[in-house]
Amino acid sequence: MKKVYPYEDIQRMIRRITHEINEKNPVLSEIILVGILKKGLPLAKLIQENLKTYEGMDVTCVALDISSYRDDEKKTPGKISSIDVTDKVCILVDDVFYTGRTARAAMDALIDLGRPAKIQLAVLVDRGHRELPIRADFVGKNIPTSKEERIVVDVTSDQPGIYIERVEG
Repeated sequence: MKKVYPYEDIQRMIRRITHEINEKNPVLSEIILVGILKKGLPLAKLIQENLKTYEGMDVTCVALDISSYRDDEKKTPGKISSIDVTDKVCILVDDVFYTGRTARAAMDALIDLGRPAKIQLAVLVDRGHRELPIRADFVGKNIPTSKEERIVVDVTSDQPGIYIERVEG
């Protein structure tokens, strides 16, 4: 694996996304940050911390298990959150945006929880190769890749960063 961005760059990207979220959503009390399990939740919590630090607002941050909404071989029974999203601005947060299928599954899961006023998508990395007509509202970095590569975002180990890994087969 090749490290392309250190953790300091991830922090900078998250700060920029936080400020963009604030600019686009002037009423922060209407926001729910929705971290897509597993990799989106730590990023959603970083955005939540930044909003509290920079804007003095403690927004709600929840985890979303989309495993039962997937349309691929990864489909497994998942548990549904009990949060009410009706009339809220739900900001889906994930680490890597690729085909758009994870975002679609997350939107389906959110709509089953209520009728959000708006759904926005925040991703740390957009690597392209979309299969569905979905775009992110907030992007930390665009990193074009081939289909033989994979982006790995690590914010929890002793060597955090963004990595590109070659995929065999």
